[in-house]
Amino acid sequence: MTRENQQEEKTARHHDRVSEALDSGVQSQVEDLIDNLSGAEIGDLLESLPQTKRLAVWGLVSPEQDGDVLVEVNDEVRAGLIRDSSSAELVNAVGDLDIDDLADILNDLPDDVIAEVLTAMDRADRERLAQVMSYPEDSAGGLLNPNVVTVRPDVSLDVVLRYLRLRGELPEVFDHLFVVDRRGYYLGQLKLSDVLTKDITNQVSDLINTDSKPLPVEMSARQVAIEFEHHDLISAPVTDQDGYLLGQITIDDVVDVIREQGDHMVLTAAGLDEESDMFAPIFQTARRRWVWLGVNLITTLLAALVLYYFQPTLDQLVELAVLFPIVMSMGGIAGTQTLTLMIRGMATGHVSARNSMDILRRELAVGILNGLVFSLIIAAIAYLWYGSIGLGVVMAIAIVVNLVAGALAGALIPVFLKKMSIDPALAGGVVLTTVTDVIGILAFVGLGSYLLITT
Repeated sequence: MTRENQQEEKTARHHDRVSEALDSGVQSQVEDLIDNLSGAEIGDLLESLPQTKRLAVWGLVSPEQDGDVLVEVNDEVRAGLIRDSSSAELVNAVGDLDIDDLADILNDLPDDVIAEVLTAMDRADRERLAQVMSYPEDSAGGLLNPNVVTVRPDVSLDVVLRYLRLRGELPEVFDHLFVVDRRGYYLGQLKLSDVLTKDITNQVSDLINTDSKPLPVEMSARQVAIEFEHHDLISAPVTDQDGYLLGQITIDDVVDVIREQGDHMVLTAAGLDEESDMFAPIFQTARRRWVWLGVNLITTLLAALVLYYFQPTLDQLVELAVLFPIVMSMGGIAGTQTLTLMIRGMATGHVSARNSMDILRRELAVGILNGLVFSLIIAAIAYLWYGSIGLGVVMAIAIVVNLVAGALAGALIPVFLKKMSIDPALAGGVVLTTVTDVIGILAFVGLGSYLLITT
């Protein structure tokens, strides 16, 4: 069993045990179960519980973990937990959060709580918080934590060690010290392992690593995740355009970015919001889906209109009505395969203007090859069913045309949508389905009308 499966089973077991304990009314048993969970695990548990049970468990979470849980749950669940908490409880919950975590949820809090939290912070922390919140959420600036350990290049390791002891509290993720000049401009990194193992008389300047480049504050969160992947980073410095050190990004924040991107790609393909509560009220959930269902209705009506045009043909050749779903389905699947690869390639940076034509030619070749292979299979099936060579030929041609069209559409649609500033993961599937359905009907029923009726 993989570690992922083990974690899923663990979450399911906790969910079942907590639900059973809630149903039995044994509060102490619920408290014992959640006391052994981290903030992230409690967040997952709350998102998987219906409203009444969720609020019951939330009331039993220890105050020390309330803030961590609020950071971990999605926006809609967080809003519900905040509504169920008093101002005093919220102030106590978020008071000890790291600056970057507090910045993520501050605007979700009531105004009186925000005012009290800001009043309790010292001036330096308020300035750092304002700095983090001034950057877009999906940028390096939105991810950075201004709490870093900096040293000067002209001191010895002995001085660094004494400084760390005097400082006391250190960042939770701490593998490097950042070397800066007197004005705070980034010079390089000093490994924590070097501080602990090298001769204490060594100067920082002798051990500084200048090869590791800082991340620019305006870099997108997606690109930050790529940088961490490519260079196996645990933490990375973030600087402004002049090279001034602003803070660091740590691997825990990057893991969140990767998970959010995965959720976004899966859910937006179905017109869903990754921040939605899966146990939201039924009418509210249904209303949110109306827009996407309406868009899909319009596109399917377009395909139905094309089919309506060929209704006389279908009246004469019932076989076409039986077989044309095969043509549309095959084209749709072929297009979806290409579309998914393109969207993922765009998300990971593997698809760009330089290689898009190469990808297009490759997908076109794949579509032609698959079309030829499956056209022979489906043509043979059509002939065996109806004993018509002409019908088999029409099926074969239509399959080739629609598989090629699906491959082309799957490759081109994300590019066009991105140029129009539309999320390909959100709109790509609907556009692709419309294209393959319309072309499939035109190719199959249109060819059938021409070859089987008029000739």
